[in-house]
Amino acid sequence: MTSSLSKEKLADLLKKANQLRVFVIEMLSEARSGHTAGSLGMADIFTAFYFHILKHDPKNPTFEDRDRLVLSNGHICPVQYAAMALSGYFPVDELKTLRKIGSRLQGHPHRTSPPGIETTSGPLGEGLSQAIGMALAKKLDSKDFHIYCLTSDGEHDEGNHWEAVMFAGKNKLSSITQVVDRNNIQICGKTEDVMPLEPLSEKYKAFNWAVFEIDGNNIKEFIEAVGKAREILEKPVVIIAKTIPGKGVSFMENDYLWHGKAPTKEEAERALKELNSYMAE
Repeated sequence: MTSSLSKEKLADLLKKANQLRVFVIEMLSEARSGHTAGSLGMADIFTAFYFHILKHDPKNPTFEDRDRLVLSNGHICPVQYAAMALSGYFPVDELKTLRKIGSRLQGHPHRTSPPGIETTSGPLGEGLSQAIGMALAKKLDSKDFHIYCLTSDGEHDEGNHWEAVMFAGKNKLSSITQVVDRNNIQICGKTEDVMPLEPLSEKYKAFNWAVFEIDGNNIKEFIEAVGKAREILEKPVVIIAKTIPGKGVSFMENDYLWHGKAPTKEEAERALKELNSYMAE
């Protein structure tokens, strides 16, 4: 992984991020259920991972030295499925099967279904513990890969998440980079109203984590932060990525009511009109 980006590569990544948002709207509208806001907000980060950062191979998704991507906040899996399809793990047409009976694309991801999904997630707060298990196994087996763990800010309400934070800090698990989707919403309101998290950076520093705070909708800034994180060898790293929930669709942005709601056919048409206008620019 290199933190440097040419103008052409960045332009391509921005185009792909917008395409992921189009896929998310189409998927959720077809399924008539699912989580819209976080999926749209994290499209830039998933684009950066699958098309620039991760050591991975869609044609050989289980090779031993691949990087591991653990999605703890599994409800935003539509955007991960979209990134996987666009990068070649499975046909794009399969995205329309989201949440349907018999589909490999469940409403919360299931390990190896499809191949390339590293963990099963659903109950919030468990992903970092899973990443820790991978980090300990990596150390025992002397393998060469990195573990990226994506978490939501809302799941920081879970006590078991903080147990994992303490364990990783105490054991200096530098093979873990956690990315927090700091979009300030959860299903029942603003995070700072439901359960205040600030000062979040200071809390992580107190548990022996290195901390970066960035604009999570700025692909270049995120890639640069990951590059800096990989240079830190004495402690785990958390990147607090400030994102806009519902990013790219004006009537969804920063509205917590879109956390767990899918667009109707009419709302999807409005959203796609906006997103497609960006594609045409």
